[in-house]
Amino acid sequence: MTASLPVPNDIDPEEPDGHDSAPIVSLPSSPKAPSVERKAPRKKAAKGKRPAKPAPVAEEPVAEEPPVEEGLPDEPASGDAPAPPSAKLSELAAADIVIPPKPPMPGPAIETEPAVETEPAVEAEPIATPAPAEDVLVLRGVSKRFGDTLAVDGIDLTVPAGTFYGVVGPNGAGKTTTLSLIAGLLEPDRGTITVGGADAASDRLGAKRVMGVLPDRLRTFDRLTGRQLLHYYGVLRGLPAAVVESRTADLARAFDLTDALGRVVSDYSAGMLKKVMLAGALIHSPRLLVLDEPFEAVDPVSSAIILDILSTYVAHGGTVILSSHGMELVERVCSRVAVIVAGQVLAEGTVDEVRGELSLEQRFIELAGGLSDVEGLEWLHTFSD
Repeated sequence: MTASLPVPNDIDPEEPDGHDSAPIVSLPSSPKAPSVERKAPRKKAAKGKRPAKPAPVAEEPVAEEPPVEEGLPDEPASGDAPAPPSAKLSELAAADIVIPPKPPMPGPAIETEPAVETEPAVEAEPIATPAPAEDVLVLRGVSKRFGDTLAVDGIDLTVPAGTFYGVVGPNGAGKTTTLSLIAGLLEPDRGTITVGGADAASDRLGAKRVMGVLPDRLRTFDRLTGRQLLHYYGVLRGLPAAVVESRTADLARAFDLTDALGRVVSDYSAGMLKKVMLAGALIHSPRLLVLDEPFEAVDPVSSAIILDILSTYVAHGGTVILSSHGMELVERVCSRVAVIVAGQVLAEGTVDEVRGELSLEQRFIELAGGLSDVEGLEWLHTFSD
């Protein structure tokens, strides 16, 4: 029988592990048994050394695995029998196994997608949302006193763009004073007036630039001809002379004043004077028209012409605020109305909201205090002759 034993190297003390590489000698046990030479087992790793760690994954740090002790078990004592070669080979094979690093876990790529979800917020900017209609005229707490008389007492009005706004009230109620404050002909004692976004107190020119005014009592330069007056209005508004001439011809034709342009304004009738003044208020195409009694002393034909021009102007985005005593006309033409009594707004809104179940005239009489007492006039029932 043949026994294969490793020959330990006890000669050289500086190579304690040299016996691992010692050749295995086959001892013949019988003449028939062939000599078998086995290969030396794989050289052990140097004691105390560990295989190099795998390079870290660049994408994501992975928790390091606890170090694997790759040193072989302690050598058996000199008197003990060595372990079988098959066992030693299995231990070396186990020592050579390198545990691969864990594959990188799926990163929070999906969780970072909400960054794309911010796009709808950019799309939903206020620019995309429709803006409400602009208020071309706003009065807040406006008051005006003349001596001991409080003509306007804390009026609040809001006139949206593109509306036909009527102001009604009894005589002496404060209608003309209110329109004069809006036009800049008077200054309020307190309160604010905003015209086309411009503060009438701090930006007077900006407020007046967007207005056309038909004032009370028709104060004008009546020594000029109609053509000269309209030219003056246009140049005063900064229009070129050629534009003024063209628009003068258009307005004269619309208001039936072509034949009267060469006459001095002092020769005009009350109705003709009203029409040429209204033409002067329109010549620079303002955003807001402030008209005080535009239909007073105007014949039905001229009134219809004026009304048609103003209705077309409003239909194209212009705004008209006017005072009138004609309840039927205001009810038929205006989209909103304010009832002023004793310097205060007693009712304001659409015509249907203000009148309710009554006519506008009946509602106006009710708000104005009803009909006055006519008792005591019995002497009028007899005649002096």
